[in-house]
Amino acid sequence: MPKAAAAANLMLCLFLLVLTFFEISTADNYVRPPPRQTLHFDFRSKSSSKLPQQVHISLAGNNYMRVSWVTTDKSSPSTVEYGKSPGEYSSIAEGETTSYKYLFYKSGTIHHSVIGPLEPNSIYYYRCGGQGPEFQLKTPPSKFPITFAVAGDMGQTGWTKSTLDHIGQCNYDVHMLPGDLSYANYLQHRWDSFGELVQPLASARPWMVTEGNHEEESIPLLKDGFESYNARWKMPFEESGSSSNLYYSFEVAGVHAIMLGSYADYEEDSDQYSWLKADLLKVDRKRTPWLLALFHVPWYNSNTAHQREGDRMMSAMEPLLYAAGADIVLAGHVHAYERSKRVYQGKSDPCGAVHITIGDGGNQEGLANKYKDPVPEWSVFREASFGHGELKMVNSSHAFWSWHRNDDDEPVRSDQVWITSLVSSGCVDMKNYELKEKLVAP
Repeated sequence: MPKAAAAANLMLCLFLLVLTFFEISTADNYVRPPPRQTLHFDFRSKSSSKLPQQVHISLAGNNYMRVSWVTTDKSSPSTVEYGKSPGEYSSIAEGETTSYKYLFYKSGTIHHSVIGPLEPNSIYYYRCGGQGPEFQLKTPPSKFPITFAVAGDMGQTGWTKSTLDHIGQCNYDVHMLPGDLSYANYLQHRWDSFGELVQPLASARPWMVTEGNHEEESIPLLKDGFESYNARWKMPFEESGSSSNLYYSFEVAGVHAIMLGSYADYEEDSDQYSWLKADLLKVDRKRTPWLLALFHVPWYNSNTAHQREGDRMMSAMEPLLYAAGADIVLAGHVHAYERSKRVYQGKSDPCGAVHITIGDGGNQEGLANKYKDPVPEWSVFREASFGHGELKMVNSSHAFWSWHRNDDDEPVRSDQVWITSLVSSGCVDMKNYELKEKLVAP
């Protein structure tokens, strides 16, 4: 090799070495921005309005969508007019209403109306209660690719707004939220302000949520838990054969998603456990090659916060998800981000699930910035920053996951990975005969 070429190669190697060192040093020395204050809202202007408020949508079975909203006028009809052209409504759906009292608070009238059948991957225009502004929604596609936005532990802070702004820039189809929505914490008007905060996004794309500990709001001898959450955020539990709004499943574009309840009974003699077994047995991996699970308390967590809180649920339900070949498990609760290898029973397993903790949407309690050392063998990436995730199911065999850190209001992609489905890797076929027995055993 000529001396000039050798010298050039040496310089290139030195440059790459310095660049690598700089990148590592930059990551190690990353300074997280400080917490932000809780957002404040003017409730008087909203409480005096009779127009539909807090509009959000969710999937309600194949080609159907549930539209939910709140009015202060009890006589307002629970109707949704909708069509494919602005201001031209070719269809109308009648819904149901509910309300609740919580100590000195009385909710407005809460409306839920199911519209459809709707065409996939299409824009619809709709109006709630026969008055007020026109909203626009987009239905998810019926086949790959499909993109999910994921963010848990949202709250109502400046960082929440930053997260929502970044999600709004994402070309996603469905938002999944693994618990802790409003952080109302017994102050019921905070449920109203949360509904207004998320309306611009939640009225345009379906939000699929499950409960966290901050949704419970129980008062011994006076109030059962989750009354506010169940009244306001009705999910398709009945459509999926569940008896509780705290756990359900849905299917969309080749994905079967199971939304479990960390705060509903999950032992082997519980209704949730029985429902999960029955639901997993219905999964057709030819129709839905991807199997996702989402709940609040993580099972794999190397942060010092909330250590081992998910152990009992994991002991009961991880074997079921493993038997069914769950691909990805998403959780919140810990106010930080972490991604695992494929793992089962505490060890790396090529046929286990990838576990992702993403409880960093913007809550007011701050970040959980202390991790255990040494790093567990199964943990791949962890960082205590606010942000959101994007999961794109490209086809039946490959998905692309990325985590976007909120860095001074700019979304910075800090972690990304391609994930191969267990169906395409052969794990599901290898396990089907032997492990089906676990699902059907009494």
